[in-house]
Amino acid sequence: MKVSCILAALVLLCAVICASLGTALALPVGANDADALAPGARSAVLAECVCGAAGEENTDGQLRVVWEKNANEKLPMASTTKIMTALVALDRLPLDRRVTARAEACGIEGSSIYMKVGETFTVEELLYALLLQSANDAATLIALETAGSVEAFAALMNEKAAALGLRDTHFENPHGLDAEGHYTTARDLAALSCAALSVPQFREIVSTVRRTIGEGESARTLVNHNRMLTAYDGAIGVKTGYTKKSGRCLVSAAERGGVTLVAVTIDDGDDWRDHAAMLDYGFAGLESVVLCEAGEIWRDLP
Repeated sequence: MKVSCILAALVLLCAVICASLGTALALPVGANDADALAPGARSAVLAECVCGAAGEENTDGQLRVVWEKNANEKLPMASTTKIMTALVALDRLPLDRRVTARAEACGIEGSSIYMKVGETFTVEELLYALLLQSANDAATLIALETAGSVEAFAALMNEKAAALGLRDTHFENPHGLDAEGHYTTARDLAALSCAALSVPQFREIVSTVRRTIGEGESARTLVNHNRMLTAYDGAIGVKTGYTKKSGRCLVSAAERGGVTLVAVTIDDGDDWRDHAAMLDYGFAGLESVVLCEAGEIWRDLP
């Protein structure tokens, strides 16, 4: 078969898909040398969220991997766990529900908003604390409010992971502190993040740099730990993480010209620099091309 016939067949296939979905297609426009990307990361992946429109939840099948390094190695994920914590909470709790802090959630080690027993927060405020401040006490209180216990909430997290097709991920807690059997892969984290970014409330929270919750003497100003939001053009999220066992973990996402990219590194001591380089590589090699609008038929094939 001639090359021109193959190209025509591919274009026809793209046209059929576009006519049914009305979507833009990210096409490779050039090649770059990826050998130097994330040299210190134990595991990494750069992927495109193919159907990342707000309100349309993604699954693993809608993730297009652009570049990867040991992307299927099962590793601890630290506070990137909280991406799933937020998704499960958003599925099950109204944002305006008021939640009273319990003793079981107070004094959790690691990042915290230092809540006190009897304080009240809305679910929305707890989600901002969870995703900006990476608060382990907020994660625990969300779990208790949603499912009654950390163990029951972890079961919901694993149900959600299975529904999203995350085959190499398992959760033991809502915050990401080290635990046996608590692991993921860079590829699964990318797929999870694409799914989360399709939820408008999640997308809004993780793209926020600063937020004040509470009022008066109980007010707290939260500053997002994700430096990519202010350091990288087009950044829209997502989540940082660190424990001694996991090393530095980072999920970042950015949008340019209709293309949404997610970068993931696990155990990477130079993650800020590496993510900028990974995203630059992706945007240099992809551009969004609208083949046709929804319902249109492309008749003028070459």
